[in-house]
Amino acid sequence: MTKTPVSKKIHVTDTILRDAHQSLLATRMRTEDMLPICDKLDKVGYWSLECWGGATFDACVRFLKEDPWERLRQLRAALPNTRLQMLLRGQNLLGYRHYSDDVVKAFVAKAAVNGIDVFRIFDAMNDVRNLRVAIEAVKAAGKHAQGTIAYTTSPVHTIEAFVAQARQMEAMGCDSVAIKDMAGLLTPYATGELVRALKSEQSLPVFIHSHDTAGMATMCQLKAIENGADHIDTAISSFASGTSHPGTESMVAALKGSEYDTGLNLELLQEIGLYFYAVRKKYHQFESEFTAVDTRVQVNQVPGGMISNLANQLKEQGALNRMAEVLAEIPRVREDLGFPPLVTPTSQIVGTQAFFNVLAGERYKTITNEVKLYLQGGYGKAPGIVNEKLRRQAIGSEEVIDVRPADLLKPEMTKLRAEIGTVAKSEEDVLTYAMFPDIGRKFLEERAAGTLAPEVLLPIPEAGGVTSAGGEGVPTEFVIDVHGETYRVDITGVGVKAEGKRHFYLSIDGMPEEVVFEPLNEFVSGGSSKRKQATAPGHVSTAMPGNIVDVLVKEGDTVKAGQAVLITEAMKMETEVQSAIAGKVTAIHVAKGDRVNPGEILIEIEG
Repeated sequence: MTKTPVSKKIHVTDTILRDAHQSLLATRMRTEDMLPICDKLDKVGYWSLECWGGATFDACVRFLKEDPWERLRQLRAALPNTRLQMLLRGQNLLGYRHYSDDVVKAFVAKAAVNGIDVFRIFDAMNDVRNLRVAIEAVKAAGKHAQGTIAYTTSPVHTIEAFVAQARQMEAMGCDSVAIKDMAGLLTPYATGELVRALKSEQSLPVFIHSHDTAGMATMCQLKAIENGADHIDTAISSFASGTSHPGTESMVAALKGSEYDTGLNLELLQEIGLYFYAVRKKYHQFESEFTAVDTRVQVNQVPGGMISNLANQLKEQGALNRMAEVLAEIPRVREDLGFPPLVTPTSQIVGTQAFFNVLAGERYKTITNEVKLYLQGGYGKAPGIVNEKLRRQAIGSEEVIDVRPADLLKPEMTKLRAEIGTVAKSEEDVLTYAMFPDIGRKFLEERAAGTLAPEVLLPIPEAGGVTSAGGEGVPTEFVIDVHGETYRVDITGVGVKAEGKRHFYLSIDGMPEEVVFEPLNEFVSGGSSKRKQATAPGHVSTAMPGNIVDVLVKEGDTVKAGQAVLITEAMKMETEVQSAIAGKVTAIHVAKGDRVNPGEILIEIEG
């Protein structure tokens, strides 16, 4: 038996500027904390630095009020000798829907011009059809296209299937292949077997990207290296482990002096680690309690960030004690949907539907719009066989999409330019709007008005763990007990007061929230924002807290029983809210963008 050839030098990609803080600090690291250390990062000799894509674009615009394109340009200038890498969700780019081909091409072209050298391209369904246009655009820009396997386990996710996917991506023109283990599901021997198969069945270099959620990522990387992997993803030690990645210094030290020596300077890496040790303290309010080792992921496959999001939603419902039920329901929903990997956006699709199933007390009583689109084929081909009874319940007699979903999309760039108008000062601005229309427009308008207001960072806690605001000894950390449940609340920032309202940014058990307070007398006298509780069949309400995406009816309309009258959004998923009766719309108490709570009367219908 011929021994698999191995690399004599292992190349390293550091995730410190993207996935490391996305995994541990809710993607909140600011550019101002990246630039001072770039000179040292640039001297390390990394194969690449992952610094863009994933959730960073969203976080820049939504929370940090930074232009993500300007961040990229600044990092490019500060890191002249190092490849810059981004994570791209194939036809989804950086959003949660499929974009038309002209948007994909325009985005990739601008990302390349502004500084990205390596594009790690994946699809949540592992449907390679959704990778083709992005790969072609990267190659047209003269950059490195990395085809990516979203690793998961199920009856249909076999080594043979992953190898076949890698060979398809090689045929599409990819320059390398990455194993993306987003949830930390890899085990050491499974890693070795998969890498060995990939190295023997295709010719591209193999990268290994594994989160340390289950505490096995360092062992997985060593087994990958011994079986022929060429590159590993790590994170500087002060941002490593748990739901992040193996420590860079640890892996460099482990391989030093062996045939796999990385050649990286351990002393320089330790200096960088100390810098980020101090930086991490600055963002203490975004630390999540779900970032430590958790082997439950090997059973429920739920990434740490997804667990924290579910916990927050359950707390809002006063149902945190039902977390075990939701975690048990997630694999069942995943099986009904044909075993999609749990990665953005499919992790949100599966998790939110499981949440609805448990809280409603009836499976699929409410089906989210995203699940409907998924079952129709709107995200691509499911890896396995979907539950046909559920599909028909969700989409009725509508036809299932069996082509590449983006083939059905018309070009969008001209329409997007017209919609955003002169508030966009560049093609990059148009693409920001394209990714996130609502928050993108708000960001561009606030930038033009000079009113961008990023979240306020709390001072580093003093001895004893109490943080003071403004140096005046005012406590901004509280522990609140509600009906036997204990919550830790941190006030993380205060927005600009407008129209008698004050925006406060809170962190509740590590999960960031935005709350709007109004003076009590105005709140009571105004009346319009204090909704009554639903008591009649014609009172339309929602089962979970969220935001109004669209109001589908107006006063005076006649509706049928079961007709959708509202679209709400929660956990980044949209759901149609239907009328329980046939009748006439007599009152509407919400508008697009409003925050709503369970049981409130949103629309009144008289039969």
